[in-house]
Amino acid sequence: MNKIVNYCKACYEELAHKTTWPTRQQLTHSAMVVLSASLVIALVVFGMDSIFRSLMSAIYPN
Repeated sequence: MNKIVNYCKACYEELAHKTTWPTRQQLTHSAMVVLSASLVIALVVFGMDSIFRSLMSAIYPN
């Protein structure tokens, strides 16, 4: 049981005193990068899907 308590104390010490947390500006910038990349990837997938749908409808007309 003592090992678990020591482990929890060590985890707390590391999170509270040894971890460097990003500033609000860094966090906002990172979020915007992720949002932009997600939007670009979604547009690429949409374009590929549209092209594939057009090709399939030309090959297999209804």
